[in-house]
Amino acid sequence: MADSKPLPALNGNSMAAEALLQEVFGIVVDEAIRKGTCASEKVCEWKEPEELKQLLDLELRSQGESQEQILERCRAVIRYSVKTGHPRFFNQLFSGLDAHALAGRIITETLNTSQYTYEIAPVFVLMEEEVLKKLRALVGWSSGDGVFCPGGSISNMYAINLARYQRFPDCKQRGLRALPPLALFTSKECHYSIKKGAAFLGLGTDSVRVVKADERGRMVPEDLEQQIIMAEAEGAVPFLVSATAGTTVLGAFDPLEAIANVCQRHGLWLHVDAAWGGSVLLSQTHRHLLDGIQRADSVAWNPHKLLAAGLQCCALLLRDTSNLLKRCHGAQASYLFQQDKFYDVALDTGDKVVQCGRRVDCLKLWVMWKAQGGQGLEQRVDRTFALARYLVEEMKKREGFELVLEPEFVNVCFWFVPPSLRGQRGSPDYEERLSKVAPVLKERMVKEGSMMIGYQPHGTQGNFFRMVVANPSLTLADMDFLLDELERLGQDL
Repeated sequence: MADSKPLPALNGNSMAAEALLQEVFGIVVDEAIRKGTCASEKVCEWKEPEELKQLLDLELRSQGESQEQILERCRAVIRYSVKTGHPRFFNQLFSGLDAHALAGRIITETLNTSQYTYEIAPVFVLMEEEVLKKLRALVGWSSGDGVFCPGGSISNMYAINLARYQRFPDCKQRGLRALPPLALFTSKECHYSIKKGAAFLGLGTDSVRVVKADERGRMVPEDLEQQIIMAEAEGAVPFLVSATAGTTVLGAFDPLEAIANVCQRHGLWLHVDAAWGGSVLLSQTHRHLLDGIQRADSVAWNPHKLLAAGLQCCALLLRDTSNLLKRCHGAQASYLFQQDKFYDVALDTGDKVVQCGRRVDCLKLWVMWKAQGGQGLEQRVDRTFALARYLVEEMKKREGFELVLEPEFVNVCFWFVPPSLRGQRGSPDYEERLSKVAPVLKERMVKEGSMMIGYQPHGTQGNFFRMVVANPSLTLADMDFLLDELERLGQDL
């Protein structure tokens, strides 16, 4: 007989479990929400790796710890983590904390269900389809299909796989031996997941033909056509073009109408990676940046970015109405997708995807949309554009700030030129010295905890900052702070 002594945990003790969770929620509200979104608090409490290991006491032991120790562990995890909801966190293409979306995430985690069948996720199967329908309508489609994916990179990989399957359906059974040499096309400014996807799907990175971009980072349609013709002449079979609506660094929008014309002439699948820029479709003022997106075959869109729906919330949208997702990925597992169920088995959507277990990612967006309405979300998008424009105009008034280019989106790319380099442009070592400024300032701001901004080189250009204006709680004061703080941190350089 098994030992009946209770385990050193909360198994079966609902009152103790509730008391623990009340304590944890209190810590979360205090540390992650109240302090984590307060401008007067640090964005992060920086520690070097070895020191952080000691502070967190990461070792897993055979004996459990007391509730007091566990609560302190929870507090420490938050204390030493980066506060991405902080108004001075500008580092990534996601930031901010929407309370309604967070409420949805809490419910999702608590219910702990999977999105694959109606019998265990009835609410969310219906909800996902309604949310996807709304997103498709914003793209310009009255019908279609789609699914939420674990990240925009996976959405892009799905698109490549679907385009390949549509062109060569035998590849599902026969694999790569059923395929001729294939070619897909994307801009040199594309997300790195396109090449990763080609490698992961067995096409190889050599199958990705890189199309030229103009000075603003937008794909050049004329070069796309030449690349397609060249690939055909070399014996490859073109099958997909991946355009980008909101490139990662410059925030560029490829000319979708012109690209769609090329795809139509050559019979190619058009995928639009709008993971970053898709939310601009909500704005009547700015949605022209995505003119032509309705002609795409597939679209990747991440509401966890500009809409602040919370990680992860990534939709792959399809114009297809032939059940391509299920035909491409379905395996008809009889222990999960029984065909003699007591309800409509078309509601069991799990065979559309490569995963089996799949998180519920629609609720956070649904709750937020219900609360804000389409108009509220449109105002959120428009406000980020206005704040980005304010920041650009303020930079032009201050010595030491130099734009990489005039932004058309909310990526503001710029150099901070410290006092020692002002007036030195054209000197032999100017570019090299300027390239060293951003890494130094990044280290200083992170270690002080005052803010976080990403930087990178780009082409022949040395390191510059990429400021992302996305957090819905940002104000003009936060834009002014950024400029003042860079001047303070770099005054001795």
